[in-house]
Amino acid sequence: MQIHSIAKKRPALTGVMSALLVLMSAGYWQHSHAEDAKPQTAAGRPMTSGGSAFPDVASIAAMLTPTVVNISVSGTHKVSTGGNDAGAGEDGPDDPSGSPESDDMREFLRHFQQRFGGLPPELNMPVRGEGSGVIVRADGVILTNAHVVNDADEVVVKLNDRREFRAKVLGSDKLTDIAVLKIEADHLPVAALAPTQSLHAGEWVVAIGSPFGFESTVTAGVVSATKRSLPGNGLVSFIQTDAAINPGNSGGPLINLRGEVVGINSQIYSRTGGYQGLSFAIPIEVAQRVEQQIIKSGKVRHARLGVGIQEVDQTLAEAFKLDKPAGALIESVDQGGAADRAGIEIGDVVLAVNGQAIDVSGDLPSLVGLAQPGDALAIELWRHGARMTVHARLDSVKVPAPHTEPAANPAAGGRFGMALRPLQPEELRAAGVAGGLLIEAVSGPAARAGIKPGDLLIAIGNEKVSSLAQASAAAGRSDKTAAVLVQRGGMTLYVPLRVG
Repeated sequence: MQIHSIAKKRPALTGVMSALLVLMSAGYWQHSHAEDAKPQTAAGRPMTSGGSAFPDVASIAAMLTPTVVNISVSGTHKVSTGGNDAGAGEDGPDDPSGSPESDDMREFLRHFQQRFGGLPPELNMPVRGEGSGVIVRADGVILTNAHVVNDADEVVVKLNDRREFRAKVLGSDKLTDIAVLKIEADHLPVAALAPTQSLHAGEWVVAIGSPFGFESTVTAGVVSATKRSLPGNGLVSFIQTDAAINPGNSGGPLINLRGEVVGINSQIYSRTGGYQGLSFAIPIEVAQRVEQQIIKSGKVRHARLGVGIQEVDQTLAEAFKLDKPAGALIESVDQGGAADRAGIEIGDVVLAVNGQAIDVSGDLPSLVGLAQPGDALAIELWRHGARMTVHARLDSVKVPAPHTEPAANPAAGGRFGMALRPLQPEELRAAGVAGGLLIEAVSGPAARAGIKPGDLLIAIGNEKVSSLAQASAAAGRSDKTAAVLVQRGGMTLYVPLRVG
């Protein structure tokens, strides 16, 4: 094997002249190209730190970390005792239903039922989880993922300055995996947002969040792709990055080198449950659109064209006589839908929507997803070797109404989530107490605080309770928090409840 130099040869110079020319040449190069050699951002600004060729992640982290919050949730999740939990894992990497612990619990319940019987088809199991979020308004509006707050009865937001607030979920949209929270605070630091149109593969990005509960964790990487379609999600064209994202990062920001949030970290591709170099973020313009609708009306509406599409590869491009493999090939049309009414047919290739080119098939659902039901789109098609334009008025995506359990009949003390009954004389003697109430079932605040069925309620605050009327009156006088005295196994303990 021979190795050939590609340097252009020239005659050698000797002595002082040679040395002088070398020094002059080196000096000229250093002077004339010093400024050109500095790495630049896409906006033309230097992205170096202390003369290094690496991005200044420390400055970005210092600027954005105060706007990133840790989110803790608690609630309940239905677990099938028969092992056929259809919802397991459907909500993303932070969904406890898809965790190994949840699988172990289902396996335990399955064996318990096989041996002893008597279990219902489903059980409500307590859920605790963590995620991240980013402050987008100084009055306490926070963006996060819908799957972070799914099944949550209580959401607690911890700021970077260690303050904690109970958050209200203003709204949640599972189709885009965006939720909007509100905390009662003001003058909060706010993250700057930037649309992703100018984002390019290879650009450096920074992620901040709480992976595995480690708050304010900063990771960095590059944009791997800007228009990535994922199975089962036709409304979002994701930003793919190799910045390390793990469970707990969900809902946190993806940030460009100008310190602007360009995405909300949402998913990872992994065979282990942890980071393997493939992370996905929701473009910030999608999140903003959801936020605006939720704040305005409390709900989100999505537009629907009513087509099935596939990618156009080189072979399909040749078969349809296209100049290049681009566009979205129509493989199905919903009867009576917006596309059908507009005259779109199977075999058409969508080339552009409202003048915006469709380079890959994922561009079409993303553009439709940014529109509103009732909007009219000009759709440029390729049919039988020629271009044509049709106009479609979009329908609305029908989201199934969530299943709700019938409300339990409120009993005395129900504000605390405790079903109570008076103790019989023999029960009082066995417990060694002069008065109290038996807690037969718990939910909501009591369940989150760790109170269990079979505990005895002795007092609420300083008031001893021996009747349902006393418990109801004491509960009614409580504010957003209360201290309840319970007895378990002969020991008594005040348990704090947060009920407001």
